[in-house]
Formats: sequence, structure tokens, C-alpha cells
Amino acid sequence: MLQQFLPGIQTLPTDRALTKEDLLTEPFLIEKDGKLEMYYAPHNEYINKKAKIIIVGITPGWSQMKTAFGQFIESNASGENLEKCLKAVKLAAGFAGTMRRNLIHMLDQCDIPQMLDISDSSCLFGDSRHFLHTTSIIKYPVFLKGKNYTGHQPPIDRSPLLQRYAYEEFPNELTQIDPHALVIPLGKVVEQVIFKLAEEGMLPGHTYLNGFPHPSGANGHRVKQFEQNRKQLRGKVRMWGEL
Repeated sequence: MLQQFLPGIQTLPTDRALTKEDLLTEPFLIEKDGKLEMYYAPHNEYINKKAKIIIVGITPGWSQMKTAFGQFIESNASGENLEKCLKAVKLAAGFAGTMRRNLIHMLDQCDIPQMLDISDSSCLFGDSRHFLHTTSIIKYPVFLKGKNYTGHQPPIDRSPLLQRYAYEEFPNELTQIDPHALVIPLGKVVEQVIFKLAEEGMLPGHTYLNGFPHPSGANGHRVKQFEQNRKQLRGKVRMWGEL
């Protein structure tokens, strides 16, 4: 969709931080469904087809959206071609902020670095980025009354818009990525979508690491859930690494 929204991006201010008044506007609106609004953001356009780790969230939030636009504007202004701009955006915005720190800690505890022969999981967001693909079951930011959509109200299965992205666009994206990759769904909402896709035979033959908590700081059960599941998560990762 980049070409469709590029004219709007080129009108955005470059001398200050972007705001919701800049981005949650008609020029970037993809579609409405009741009180839900889906907006364009450029950070899930690039697909790393050779990835070994695929981390899947629910949908990008405002913070990721803002970071993605800011990085695209900066990269585009420096004269990079569009593909390089999108790669830079993916690197900057994929699970940015405190969520990335929590995510890295849990990946380390699951022995991901040992399986990839890297020093620690932070390398996946740096020098070893070629191993990683980050995405969401709903690839573009969704807001409910201007606030981040969390996957609960309304449930995905009650929205034709969300269903189309979760059950059609998302599995199509996975089919483009190395079948040996390990898919890590973040939280129960993503797990439920993947479980339904698997039941319907719509998933490619990746390994799926179920039981991994969502790394958001707002997830108060994150630490307890991870401690309860850590042994089986580590075991599944090691089995995948031996395939």
C-alpha cells in the first residue's frame, strides 16, 4: 500500500515529532468498521523471507506507528530507495520501546541465542536482524475511539475487517517465509487466531511456540505466565533447533 499513501507521507512535517493529529487522519485511513478505524503505517510492508524467527503481535499500536512514520521520513529524506527505507522502518519500529526489552529477556530465557549461535537476543534487533521477521495478525494499526485496539473489544471474530486481515492476509504472509522458521505468537489472542488457522489447514509448516506471554508492560500476568511455561517453551525451542 506504500504507493497509495506516499503522497500523504510527503506532506508530513519534518521539523517536529508527529502527533495523532498528523497521522490519525483521513489521508492515512484504510477502512472503518463500526467504531474501529484502521490506519496505514509503513513498518509491516517489508517481509524477510529468509527469517528463522517470526514474532507475531496483535496489531501495531500508536507508538510503533509514530516511530514507523518518523523513520520512513528520515530514511526517505536521506535518499534511500523505498526498499531500504522499509527495511529501516521495520528495524526501528518492530516491537519498539519497553516491549522490546521484555521480549528480549524472555527470548534469552528460551535459549533462542544458543539455537541461532548469537550472543543474546538483542542481536535480533541489530547485527543479526537477518534472522528475524516481526509482524502482526492485523498488520496495520487499529484504533477503537482513538485508543490502541487490544484484541478484545470487539473480538476479532466479530469484525469482518479484522477477520479479513487475521484469517486471510496473515497466513498469506507466513507462506512467503522460510518453512523452517520458528513462529512466536505473543499472547493468547494471537494464539487463538493461529489455532483456528491450524484447525482449518490454512497455516504453512512452521514450528509454533505456544504459551509465550505478550511482552507488554501492561500485561500484569506476564512474569508469572512465563515462569510457569518456561520449561516447555525452552524444550520446544530446542526441538525446533534440532530439526
